[in-house]
Amino acid sequence: MKFICIGRNYIDHVKELNSALPSEPVFFFKPETALLLKRQPFFLPDFSKNVQYELELILKICKVGKNIQERFAHTYYNEIGVGIDFTARDLQNNCKDKGLPWEIAKAFDGSAVVGSFIEKSTLRDINTIDFSLKLNDKIVQQGNSKDMIFNFDKLISYVSQFVTLKMGDIIFTGTPSGVGPVKINDILEGYIGEEKSFKVIVK
Repeated sequence: MKFICIGRNYIDHVKELNSALPSEPVFFFKPETALLLKRQPFFLPDFSKNVQYELELILKICKVGKNIQERFAHTYYNEIGVGIDFTARDLQNNCKDKGLPWEIAKAFDGSAVVGSFIEKSTLRDINTIDFSLKLNDKIVQQGNSKDMIFNFDKLISYVSQFVTLKMGDIIFTGTPSGVGPVKINDILEGYIGEEKSFKVIVK
């Protein structure tokens, strides 16, 4: 199982980080060890002074695929959820300044929160999915899948040109605006619509 993470997929988030709008999807990886185990707290790492949350819609791949045509991409996932791509923003900014890869800021242990999944067939319209994140019971991020620069099918088709997708792989589809830092004792709760998908305590 691997995590394929999409960067810069919401215009407002691109603007808040002063980044350039992509003409094609930008993706990077988190290893399997990045998964934060269920009901486990997220421990702030010693190597960063600015770990930030990024709430994202996530897709679970349900069959093997390579060079997937966009019109068939919808058959390669049947579950949708939300998760957090924790990011060591200070390390990421340092990497960007030096033109280096981001993995040191993105791929560390416990940096991928995966909430519960919903069957795609139970959603009225996957192109208008509301999702949100509460930090200490206050909404800090709100998004809708209609605002993605590249939709689910485009992402799957594009990534599969370079990387074979396997059953159980998870795609993080990008975060909307509102990202911010976490501190010890923060409580993060992710939602699809009104349904809670996960709860994480920061330690």
